[in-house]
Amino acid sequence: MEELLVTIAKGLVEDKDAVRVTVDEPNEEGVIVYHLSVGEDDMGRVIGKQGRIAKAIRVIMRAAAVRVGTRVSVEID
Repeated sequence: MEELLVTIAKGLVEDKDAVRVTVDEPNEEGVIVYHLSVGEDDMGRVIGKQGRIAKAIRVIMRAAAVRVGTRVSVEID
């Protein structure tokens, strides 16, 4: 799951070395939170107009999580 998020983010940004993903332990509801960090200049590329790209990233991650039987959430920091 972490690799999927990194791959998606690196495809969107210019500074690929600034892409970082941290993973929290599952919370009481069983949701694993992924924190995506990108460079300051690439933040707009990852969020997109009206948050459309961020929403699409979250949809892809949720769909992949269902396939492996987990629940995830993506935070863009």
